Amino acid sequence: MKLIVGLGNPGARYHKTRHNVGFMAVDAIGRDLGFQVDQKKGLALIGQGFYQNQKLLLAKPQTYMNLSGNAIRYWLQKEKIPLENLLIVVDDLALSFGTLRLKPKGGDAGHNGLNHIETTLGTQQYSRLRFGIGSGFAQGGQLGYVLGAFTEDEEKQLPERIELATDIIRTFCLAGVNEAMNQYNNK
Repeated sequence: MKLIVGLGNPGARYHKTRHNVGFMAVDAIGRDLGFQVDQKKGLALIGQGFYQNQKLLLAKPQTYMNLSGNAIRYWLQKEKIPLENLLIVVDDLALSFGTLRLKPKGGDAGHNGLNHIETTLGTQQYSRLRFGIGSGFAQGGQLGYVLGAFTEDEEKQLPERIELATDIIRTFCLAGVNEAMNQYNNK
């Protein structure tokens, strides 16, 4: 089983914000594969299904971004999923809007959600798909930026970038992180 987790914040207030791009990607892969990520269980909204012969568990933690590790640890332990089968989809200020980078491990780069996951799991050894949201904010404006809506131009580009993220997720599920990185990290 693969555990694909999109990071974000629950509630209508955050629904279309930059910080919720992980939720958007997980919802998109669920729709593409024909199952919803809407069952409230174990600190997350989850959906389960198959992609070809690979069983998937899709999750959107409902603990708010800064406590994401709690839901991830719960599902890893409950389903006995090894860390190499975990993929976190997360927003990233350090990448320009729409840039997608898959990494097999790494630090939190100042991201509170990744920091909590690392602290909770006690390791940085899990894959993450970083979705660039850019850094178009003035000094001191980071919080408002990540919790703000995409620009009109970004909204137009978002469906295509989310689709690419779902392609990366599919490849991760069937071929692993290294093959997915080789195919997509320069696109």
